[in-house]
Amino acid sequence: MINYKLAWSVFIIFPTMLFFTKCKNNEPTDVNWPRYLGDSEMSHFSTISQITKKNIDELEVAWKYNTSDSGDFQCNPLIIDGILYGISAASNVFALNAVSGEEIWRFTPSKTKYYLKNRGVSFWENREEKRVFCSYDEWLYALDANTGEPIQSFGINGRVTLRSGLGSNADGKYLMSRTPGTVFENLIIMPTVMMEGPGAAPGFLQAFNVRTGELEWVFNTIPLPGEYGFDTWPEDVHEKGIVGGANNWTGISLDEKRGIIFVPTGSAGPDFFGGSRKGKNLFANTLLAIDASSGKRLWHYKIVSHDIWDRDLPAPTNLTTIKKGGKLIDVAAQITKTGHVFVFDRETGEPIYPIEEIAVPPSPLKEEAAWPTQIFPKVPLPFTRQELIESDLNIFSPDYDSLLTVFNSSKKGIYHPFSDKPTLINPGLNGGGEWGGAAVDKEGVLYVNANEVPWIVKLKQNEVDSNKNFGELVYMNSCSTCHGVERKGNSSSGFPSLISLKDRFGKKELYDIIDKGKGMMPGFPQFSFDEKNALVNFLFNESDNKLNDIKSRKNDFDIAEPWGLEGYSKFLDSEGNSGLKPPWGTLTAIDLNTGKHKWQVPLGENQKYKQKYGVSSGSENYGGPIVTASGIVFIAAASDSKIRAFDKETGDLLWEDALPASGFATPSTYMVDGIQYVVIACGGTKLGLSKGDFLIAYKLSKL
Repeated sequence: MINYKLAWSVFIIFPTMLFFTKCKNNEPTDVNWPRYLGDSEMSHFSTISQITKKNIDELEVAWKYNTSDSGDFQCNPLIIDGILYGISAASNVFALNAVSGEEIWRFTPSKTKYYLKNRGVSFWENREEKRVFCSYDEWLYALDANTGEPIQSFGINGRVTLRSGLGSNADGKYLMSRTPGTVFENLIIMPTVMMEGPGAAPGFLQAFNVRTGELEWVFNTIPLPGEYGFDTWPEDVHEKGIVGGANNWTGISLDEKRGIIFVPTGSAGPDFFGGSRKGKNLFANTLLAIDASSGKRLWHYKIVSHDIWDRDLPAPTNLTTIKKGGKLIDVAAQITKTGHVFVFDRETGEPIYPIEEIAVPPSPLKEEAAWPTQIFPKVPLPFTRQELIESDLNIFSPDYDSLLTVFNSSKKGIYHPFSDKPTLINPGLNGGGEWGGAAVDKEGVLYVNANEVPWIVKLKQNEVDSNKNFGELVYMNSCSTCHGVERKGNSSSGFPSLISLKDRFGKKELYDIIDKGKGMMPGFPQFSFDEKNALVNFLFNESDNKLNDIKSRKNDFDIAEPWGLEGYSKFLDSEGNSGLKPPWGTLTAIDLNTGKHKWQVPLGENQKYKQKYGVSSGSENYGGPIVTASGIVFIAAASDSKIRAFDKETGDLLWEDALPASGFATPSTYMVDGIQYVVIACGGTKLGLSKGDFLIAYKLSKL
């Protein structure tokens, strides 16, 4: 005779016991990393606590995956229901088994392997289907999450152009996205990247329908006539086609409950000279709060006025909750390249801490009109050095006297306008804070890594007519800023030499790179055939298009501004080290409840420097941290090719491991079948380091 009570108890109790056996410490057995940087609030935070300060020494490599295309591999993977979704250095999208690292499918958007740099993908689902969104070149693709095949009903053959809502000033110009879009209900709102010089496409914010690809709304970050903020630009700003940018390229945070997106924008182009965009320049360098459904502006805060220093807001806004005056306040925290954190009430845009407006120097250039003031938060204190003094110089450098000479002969200051005289700017053009962004825990403590490498900046007068041949003129106006007048490049800044280019590339391949770009280099699709042909011939040291041709082509350069950046140059000594004393890279914990720093430690290590001088150096770093509920901050980012774990309370180093290439990316963490994993992309390349194509996952060995 069947004992129904016993059978029923076995049916109910045994699965429950099994569930709690697998859910050690009452943790669920599966925890996703469902969005870029962890969640809609861009917190970089995970509730998982299996890996602790006590057992972290037991971490071991769980699996490795090779993407087969080494390079700038900056992906922060998504992990959803046991599947990992990522994108390689050459923009190939892949799905992996998150337990084994075994490939499930791969989508290749182009037969030609272009290294366009991409930081991840987006995910959307309803009851019927799941979609992965990725970008390549000017296109936004919708893929079937199960197969990786483009969804034919989305746009045309599974893709839509990111030019859709930008108007005629974007036609034929370089445009792409490097950062995943933000999904809200049936919308995906897309970041974009464009040129930073004269003639850049406008960086308007666009929302697309996730099902059809139709453009749902556009927010004009360079306002049109009659719109709020248009009076902060010249009246002809949209007519000449010189000014563009003011784009979000870093990513967009979402307050799902309120339906608000938080959009940090970059500078307007041209970056370093603003003679064609005189004015305060809303909504460039602005934190925007926008209604996600309609694209309507709710509030904004201008962080940099008339930016001529490339001070983009460099990372997504962190949304968190703090306690101040006995009340809980939902806030938006924005890090900057200048090493500051601005904290605002999420609903009203009111600053939580005092912000002061300070007079800054005028520009010495008659064609420029630098804004007379800039703003600084009084609290929190900066997380990088600000104004430099002589005692900041690297006393151990073999070139100390030369460094001192450069220091004394340079203008200095965060907002000192550039000219044809050298300006020493710190934090440098890469920050301070960078695109990796900050992590924030549930207690409202922010963890941010930063660079401490100053730059020396000079402007040059652009050439329109000279005794140079046409190809050289194209090079001088469009390429010499990064690759140098003598084409020697700048390895410390990631710009390769173009000498002996003929030995490395064929002409067709070079034409493609000029059109599409590669790595840090933007494309120049707006170049005419004659311009491209003349440039390639010049780079190949082949004669073409002499002076008599230039005069007939002078109009090709009418778009050029009178001034442009002479080149990118870090303040380094002959050993390649910073001209400042260490640390050259840091990780800082800032309590947003009080505005006080909890701790700051060097991030990264130059072993030769430490062995020789006994000083922890820190290193230049790219990519961000994550933080877990067990109190651990994981970060790679440093140029010494290691991944590290720090105690979030003290900043003490808990664990580190050598990577096969530098992990210039932000890690992800997830749990499948009761096991926690931490995964990091290792692509190297930046700063002249060795390339890699590794995705590496760690887990505890004793489970």
